[in-house]
Amino acid sequence: MNNINFQHHQHAHCESGVTANLLQHEGIHITEPLAFGIGAGIFFAHLPFVKVNGTPGTTFRTWPGAIFKRVTQRLGVKIHAEKFSTPDKAMKALDEALSAGKPVGMLSSVYYLPYLPEAFRFHFNAHNLVSYGKENDEYLISDPVMEEATRIAYGDLAQARFAKGTPEPKGFMYYITQVPKDVDFAKAIQQGIKQTTFFMLSPPLPWFGNNAIPLLAKKIKIYPQKLTSRKAAIYLGNIIRMQEEIGTGGAGFRYLYAAFLQEAGSMMKRDDLMEKSKQLTKIGDEWRNFAYLAARQMKDRKSDLVSFDELSEVLIQIGQKEKTFFKSLEQLKW
Repeated sequence: MNNINFQHHQHAHCESGVTANLLQHEGIHITEPLAFGIGAGIFFAHLPFVKVNGTPGTTFRTWPGAIFKRVTQRLGVKIHAEKFSTPDKAMKALDEALSAGKPVGMLSSVYYLPYLPEAFRFHFNAHNLVSYGKENDEYLISDPVMEEATRIAYGDLAQARFAKGTPEPKGFMYYITQVPKDVDFAKAIQQGIKQTTFFMLSPPLPWFGNNAIPLLAKKIKIYPQKLTSRKAAIYLGNIIRMQEEIGTGGAGFRYLYAAFLQEAGSMMKRDDLMEKSKQLTKIGDEWRNFAYLAARQMKDRKSDLVSFDELSEVLIQIGQKEKTFFKSLEQLKW
């Protein structure tokens, strides 16, 4: 099998990184922040009824696959995306795409990727990576969270692509089939911002968008009454892990979106977008402070240095500031 001349670049977040790398391979010069913003990657949801590793689900990003799909649609790029019923079918389709010279993006479980440090390998099934070739029984892998390109054995990749749990990857893979001669970044940026503000501000259900931040704050406040001290620490730990360790995490997603606004402001010569970038960076700092305080509570559960009430209040304040921020972003004139 011929290996594809694919340029690996390390990025902050897996899906926006994969999207940028695949588009750059096709000659579209796009940065990771632009991919993240055009793809409306920033989001928030807290789903107490959906258990991930035994803890309520919390996400700081949009659902897996959405960024790549939205970016390619908005730039007029044609793609192929597919799920499979068995690992054999998924791996055969991957081999066929690679033989045709297509670098392939795919979903996988972090847990079954042996090239990742063991501390990062746990059951998270929404990690994106690219395969760009195969040598003997090993696939050449561009994983955007890694500094260098790497390799993975057939069996390990098949297992990672068909891991059980929520969500199930089911061998999901995607690649670019055709790119336009010209792309309209300004229009795509505008569409991405409008979708972001809609999803953050409009969901009527309490589990999605900005509404979910005070919901989580209320849940945290009653952890000591509803849970054992150990379980409360585990629940907090999962929030921090989703915030800080999965790709770029909650605070990092705010920084990444702020970088998008800065780049968009520069491209479109709009000072208002540059100002929004600064505002969101400050909110990102507050998310990071929340993670720091929550970690202190976890590590010293008998300490009264940081109470669950205080953590709840910090989160409520963040939610209010984000609501004000996204409302002001929604009101920008185009």
